[in-house]
Amino acid sequence: MACPSCNRYKATRQTAIDPNTQNEVKLFNPQQQLWADHFTWSEDATEIVGLTTISRATIYTLKMNRLQLTRVRKMWVKMGEHPPNI
Repeated sequence: MACPSCNRYKATRQTAIDPNTQNEVKLFNPQQQLWADHFTWSEDATEIVGLTTISRATIYTLKMNRLQLTRVRKMWVKMGEHPPNI
């Protein structure tokens, strides 16, 4: 499961490389894992921060902190609409 934009980067991948350890790990699976166990928000809530190898690999591979997303999150923060309650 991924939004259409992130899914372009995910494609058929089920694993990816954690940029910190260079180990291949499974991508985050929202049907089997809890978001809060793997991710948190940066202090300004514009970037997703990985807490585990799985989350770091997922963020990197799906480009979840690309410029377009951080810009829109910044706007949502100003509107009081972000971060979501997960």
